[in-house]
Amino acid sequence: MELFYRKYGQGPPLIILHGLYGSSDNWIPIAKKISYRYTVHLPDQRNHGLSPHSPVHDYKNLVTDLLEFSNDHIQGKFYLAGHSMGGKVAAFFAVENPGKLAGLLIADISPFQTPKENNAEYNFHLNILNTLKALDLSGITSRQTIEKQLLQDIPSDKIRNFLMKNLQRKEGNKFRWKLNIPALLSNIDSIMDGLPRPSGYYPGLTGFPVTFLKGEKSSYLPENDFQDIIRIFPDAVIRKVKNAGHWLHSDKPNEVAEALLSMAE
Repeated sequence: MELFYRKYGQGPPLIILHGLYGSSDNWIPIAKKISYRYTVHLPDQRNHGLSPHSPVHDYKNLVTDLLEFSNDHIQGKFYLAGHSMGGKVAAFFAVENPGKLAGLLIADISPFQTPKENNAEYNFHLNILNTLKALDLSGITSRQTIEKQLLQDIPSDKIRNFLMKNLQRKEGNKFRWKLNIPALLSNIDSIMDGLPRPSGYYPGLTGFPVTFLKGEKSSYLPENDFQDIIRIFPDAVIRKVKNAGHWLHSDKPNEVAEALLSMAE
């Protein structure tokens, strides 16, 4: 799949993968901050932003998309970073293609499976996708009307505003979602998937720096997972970003930029 992407800067290549409901737009400010050190590639992942839609949305295909993208646009090794869903893509890619990486940063996500039974994260995303799917945009010409309808099921201003960045105005002053909501909803179990936890002897992946960033106020990277993370990535450094939630690149952009820069030191 040929992904839409944005490119900034000069220097060794760095690919940054956005999270669920995100796009390359979310990372432009940070890409510009670090563009003196890296050539930053910001792809829109499938079913997001301006990239193609597909009924399939699982980590096997997301990794294949990334492999094709890197083969088409980058020569040699590259740095890789990912947030949330993008962090899981990065983790899967690292396990399958360690020889391609010069460094890895995973932002506020556990690389392991998120169980759906009585799980707040799973139910949170299910509610969002069902809410977006139920919203009939056909007769709406005002963003305020859309926001008012979303407010009933998505009370958080921050989350609602983040989702509304995916609105695109069409001809006739109408709107469409850039997200492929039906595909994301039908693949929600796959999106909650993750790396298998290591059991027995596990050799571990070494040879490039690995950083995990955890938002202090976020539950997406539980400390109970740290031990298994270290078994897969023995040299991993796990850093807590103070006063940051799950969208830590929005809450604390300077700290995230500094962590990205430190990979190439």
